[in-house]
Amino acid sequence: MSSLVRAACLTNYSAVARASGLTPARMLLDAGLSPSVLEQPDLMIPVDRFGQLLQASATQSGNESFGLCMAESRLLSNLGAVGLLIRDQATLRDSLDVLMRYQVMLNGALALTIEERDGVVIIREELMAGRMHQPTRQRVELALGVMVQLIRQFLGANWQPRRVCFMHSAPRDLGAHTRLFGRCVEFDYEFNCIVCAKADLDSRNPSADPAMARYAQQLIDSSGPSQAASMLDDVRRTIVLLLPSGRCSIENVTEHLGVLCRTVQRRLAEQEQSFSSIVNDIRKELAVRYVLESERPLTEVAALLGFSAPSTFSRWYKTQFGSSAKESRAALAVARRRAEPPRSRT
Repeated sequence: MSSLVRAACLTNYSAVARASGLTPARMLLDAGLSPSVLEQPDLMIPVDRFGQLLQASATQSGNESFGLCMAESRLLSNLGAVGLLIRDQATLRDSLDVLMRYQVMLNGALALTIEERDGVVIIREELMAGRMHQPTRQRVELALGVMVQLIRQFLGANWQPRRVCFMHSAPRDLGAHTRLFGRCVEFDYEFNCIVCAKADLDSRNPSADPAMARYAQQLIDSSGPSQAASMLDDVRRTIVLLLPSGRCSIENVTEHLGVLCRTVQRRLAEQEQSFSSIVNDIRKELAVRYVLESERPLTEVAALLGFSAPSTFSRWYKTQFGSSAKESRAALAVARRRAEPPRSRT
């Protein structure tokens, strides 16, 4: 079953698509989505189809920053009832806590965590690739762009992050990145993140309305997902975040979530899932991304997937995909060369 995302993720899609020379309705239909979803922001749609739409739009238009362009006009109101609750928290830190708590209601394939060290805050966002294994560049840039826009609604339109880092490589044209983030963008980083000052998170929100926050909380509580389904999404997101550390055991995941190990095992069993099978599925998703969508050294890929040694990763990869990671990269290179249009002779 594909993870789901609110159709509000398509906010500004039509405008960016038209500006890029595309026909929005046709692109939506080709991705298996009805054009009517643009008018139903609270509808939950498969994240795989959303990813397919963004990737096809970027490829056909030649706009490598398509997702980032969609982020430029995002507002808290695009997040529905969760946006209302976020808006009326006392501090930005409280707002981000709310966002992490209810992330599954917005995007079941997004993992969000906040780390603090030496007065600096790292807001890290990671995406599951999904069953269709589309490249994730567009969704990642949309997610980080939306986060920066969210923070600016609290701290002012002129607020600038200290750094914005992406795992993928730089596009040919950095215009959209400079326009939205300034000149603090880095590529080919070890994870996707926004870096800011700790003081930013503790800034008071003068517009906070506790009464409105209580009302928004009631709206959310009346429409929340089932506990079992929410637990599965929470476990998947936590696995994605912990894999590179080499500490992705069920004990560490349950400690991160603040629940008992037996509770997690029981909830996963209710969904006919096990912890080990989820870890393996996520490794397969990420392996496709790191091996086929990047030129990262395979020793680095092994570490990112939480393997203790490159040889262990090599054996696992061949078992899962029927060939080695090197062979997969070589086959992809051949396929790309064959797909290139023939050069004209002068």
